[in-house]
Amino acid sequence: MTQHEWNESVRMPERRRFVRFGIMAAMAAALPLGLLHPALAVLTKRTIVPPARTRGKTVLNVRNSGARGDGVHDDTDAFQSAIDALPSDGGTVQVPAGTYLIDPVRSVRLRDRMHLDLAPQARLVAKPNGERRAYVLYAFKVADVEISGGSIQGDRAAHLVTTGEWGHGIRLGGASRVTVRDVNVADCWGDGICIGGADKQQELPCDDIVIANVTCRRNRRQGLSIGRSRNVRVHDSEFSDTAGTNPQYGIDIEPDRPGGADNVVIENCVIRGNQGGGIQIFHRVTNVTIKDCLIEKNRGRGILAVGAQDGLIVGNVIRDNGLVGVALRDKTQGYQVNANRFANNEARTPGKSAMHKVANPSASAIRTAPDTRAISMTGNSYDRRPE
Repeated sequence: MTQHEWNESVRMPERRRFVRFGIMAAMAAALPLGLLHPALAVLTKRTIVPPARTRGKTVLNVRNSGARGDGVHDDTDAFQSAIDALPSDGGTVQVPAGTYLIDPVRSVRLRDRMHLDLAPQARLVAKPNGERRAYVLYAFKVADVEISGGSIQGDRAAHLVTTGEWGHGIRLGGASRVTVRDVNVADCWGDGICIGGADKQQELPCDDIVIANVTCRRNRRQGLSIGRSRNVRVHDSEFSDTAGTNPQYGIDIEPDRPGGADNVVIENCVIRGNQGGGIQIFHRVTNVTIKDCLIEKNRGRGILAVGAQDGLIVGNVIRDNGLVGVALRDKTQGYQVNANRFANNEARTPGKSAMHKVANPSASAIRTAPDTRAISMTGNSYDRRPE
């Protein structure tokens, strides 16, 4: 997909529904009567279609390669055998309903031109381990990959050591043209999903990555990490209840040195109840759009941008976060914060009483550091209501 095609896909006609009823109902219930933001009305209409990925027509089943799906037998080798058996033009590997124990130290390693198609009741359960790095699904330097359906259960409750932060549900490293959709990822020792470069030198970024209709809950480090990458789109998804080791954000856009991240769109998502904060945009990140999201009840800031350039924060509901709703710091420049609705942020700051926020609600909504520049703030609203 060219840069032009990717940009056009952001505006593609609506053709299919991908928002789950649960997310819509949760967002509607989160707002009292009379406070429904116009952006949230779009949720019932959102029908963005993830892009098709090129692959062959061969269809294989992990059961035919020896997978048992009983939650006891290690099915890692069976999954890998099915994937490796695909012909050169790729195809689809089906995973029927069942509980499949996967060794994340070895990982299920995906290949070019393939679809890992999990049935709704298929569960991949991470085998407890104590390694620094372990991924249930690993897409490394591959292209034209789709992962859909089912769930991934991490090992945080049974992890064998107390150190480390890189036990991820899905890891994409230097991959391109990848779609992850309709998947639930929970309780991982590190991130639910991690997107980034292929190695420590970050020489090969991820490119053209779509995360659609995904939930990432109760993961230890991040719901979603976006490292060195370009053209990443996240939509119709939920990232909630992250807690355990810093930064503990719902979504963290933070490329390792010397890499960067460019052209990230986060749209129509729920980011809720994360210990660190909602969304972090941290150094060497350009062209981020956060649009039509519900960002609420995070213990830290709703959105934090540090040293970021050229972003748009528009049409979101940002409420009940422990610290300020939007914080722009450390030479952040070229950001537009427009048409958002703020309410009851900075809830845990000492001395900030409910009466203070009712009297001056905008003071806890947006804060910019003196060294920021080219910041635009228009059309935002600040609800005056008690907690």
